[in-house]
Amino acid sequence: MRLEGLQTSFIGQNILHYPSLPSTMSEAKRKAENGIAEGTVIVADEQLEGRGRYSRKWVSAPDSSLLLSIILYPHLSDVFQMNMAASLAVVQSIEKTAHLSSVIKWPNDVLINGKKVCGILIENVFLGKTIKATIVGIGLNVNLDPSQFPEISTLATSLSIEAGRDFSRQEVLRVLLQEFENLYLLLHQGESLHELWITHVETLGKSIRLQRGDTIEEGFVEVINPDGSLVLRHPDGTLTTVVDGEVTLSI
Repeated sequence: MRLEGLQTSFIGQNILHYPSLPSTMSEAKRKAENGIAEGTVIVADEQLEGRGRYSRKWVSAPDSSLLLSIILYPHLSDVFQMNMAASLAVVQSIEKTAHLSSVIKWPNDVLINGKKVCGILIENVFLGKTIKATIVGIGLNVNLDPSQFPEISTLATSLSIEAGRDFSRQEVLRVLLQEFENLYLLLHQGESLHELWITHVETLGKSIRLQRGDTIEEGFVEVINPDGSLVLRHPDGTLTTVVDGEVTLSI
């Protein structure tokens, strides 16, 4: 599949398009293990077993969303900010294509008007103890109608719902891949994305409820470090640094 008008040097220059897949992440992992070219993108019109973080099911209707995984062979130092590159690319592409403002909910969900429009999943492929590849999975609701799915109807939104019109998924994909490559190349050049990323993160400076497995903590988000870890100040004044978890803003 060739994406018309795509202005990148390698991200998306090889797009493998499938009408239906169990999971773009699983397919991308298989391709990465066989050494396929960096920047290859796996795209599906429908996922039968799409998953988000914590192996949760990713809900989508056929031909309604962008469901893709990008295969990368990054420097080890780049891996820690990969979620920043992906979420920033989503925010910037939403602004450019739909003229909508969005925010990042730590660590890597993208919201519009408090509802989830995009989920990002980063997984590594290991060769022994060495990271061989990193897979960046992005599920962006473009023309999805969440009201058709009771399990997400009050939690999710889409570009079409927010803008009141449908969008070309190919056009959104083109801009998204261009934005992602620009940010990924900045990482390659040794630049940090933290300063730009943090300006879009709604979680900083808020009181939150953080769930990690069966553990629930509450506190104030004092700092989000350059590696993406979050520093939570508890009511008793103690500090905890966490790298992952499910966040809910406290009311």
